[in-house]
Amino acid sequence: MNTQQQISDTVIVGLGTTGLSVARYLASQQRGFTVVDSRMNPPCADELIAMEQSAELPISHVFGRFDSDIFSQAKQLIVNPGIAVSTPEIAQAKASGVEVAGDIELFAREVNTAQTTVPVVAITGSNGKTTVTALLDFMAKKAGINVATGGNIGTPALELIENKASELFILELSSYQLETAPSLQTLAAVILNVSEDHLDRYENDIEQYAQAKALIYKNCKHIIFNREDKYSSAFAQQAASDSLVVKSLVSFGLDQADADNFGIKINGDTNEEWLAKGDTLLMPVAKIKQPGRHNIANSLAALALGESAGLPMSSMLEAVEAFTGMAHRTEWVAKIHNVNWYNDSKGTNVGATLAALSGLSGKTVLIAGGQGKGADFLPLQRVITKQARGVVLMGEDAKKIAACIDSSIPVVFVKSMKQAVVEANKLAQSADNDNVLLSPACASFDMFSNYIERGQQFIQAVKEIENEVTRL
Repeated sequence: MNTQQQISDTVIVGLGTTGLSVARYLASQQRGFTVVDSRMNPPCADELIAMEQSAELPISHVFGRFDSDIFSQAKQLIVNPGIAVSTPEIAQAKASGVEVAGDIELFAREVNTAQTTVPVVAITGSNGKTTVTALLDFMAKKAGINVATGGNIGTPALELIENKASELFILELSSYQLETAPSLQTLAAVILNVSEDHLDRYENDIEQYAQAKALIYKNCKHIIFNREDKYSSAFAQQAASDSLVVKSLVSFGLDQADADNFGIKINGDTNEEWLAKGDTLLMPVAKIKQPGRHNIANSLAALALGESAGLPMSSMLEAVEAFTGMAHRTEWVAKIHNVNWYNDSKGTNVGATLAALSGLSGKTVLIAGGQGKGADFLPLQRVITKQARGVVLMGEDAKKIAACIDSSIPVVFVKSMKQAVVEANKLAQSADNDNVLLSPACASFDMFSNYIERGQQFIQAVKEIENEVTRL
């Protein structure tokens, strides 16, 4: 249908994978809609146009601009999480009484009104949410549960409800998605941590960003929180005091836990660290295959969530031991002349890089840089001084990072990933079993299409060095 023929009461703002999932959902509900995207040729445009041509519904699109008139005449805007609700045209429509919602809100309304209640577990945090989501999904499958997992990464939430046999929904949620999902009700939810990220969207105010994360605890029965994170702890306590639906409050952390909380305890017989629930030993920390202390915390968070969702502890511990982690998240790539190479390209903020760098033993050559999104890099200084052999920097904010590094640490500036790997290889000391870690603390869009391409280029460059060594 041509855009000039009819503009719908329901407007999808932003196409892409999420917008297309909303379009398909609305069509399945026999609801017409208009898709508006500021890009002339947005992702999934061909699929949308095919839908327009085949559907017996009023479906239309406007590409290349945001139109205030279209927005203000609508009854409902369904906004892609990649588009800020503070965008002037959206804010203006909202001020005039137009409802602004997201795909998670549509998901929540569908689940809340379904004849058979399927529990929802939700996960957010600045770092670790994809890993915890994947681990919890693995735990549920180990327990024989028909689980549907998606949200921020992977399958859009609205596609999950197509599986009518689902017994559990697991959602990874960003702050953007939480802003537009007031009806979301969860059996269990967690804020893993809060550190500076996406501040360019939150007026460089971490408090605004943190408050968006806090929305996950609204309408949550079992609150899981990180007792070592000030925001996670405070929001959990606040939600518990404000809400009538909260049934339990369970924490996790890398210290020893009391009562029904999760943490680490020393096994007196072996003097080893074990995952523990209160005083109950669960499994040796050494059996976790993913490197880094942050992945111990991720495992504890997943255990707490899984227990709240009714998963058996035995199946969950089997999953923790078997889980090998996620690509581009402190992913081991190679060992060359006693130097271990790790790809943490998904480390797109300072908190992620701090966790990855702190989690490796020995000295590390850090490769960092990119688009900092308004972040303060000063928190990196202490850990870099303590643990870095040297730092290789590239991208838009390379000089900003360099300004926060102690003069005793060698710094090299480069213009490509291949050059970064070559320079890191020169700095690493094989005699000391050093590491090389790509963990940029920045977004990738100044030099790469996304963090995946950045990580793939790193892996390719490392493999080239490995092949050269093999030929010698």
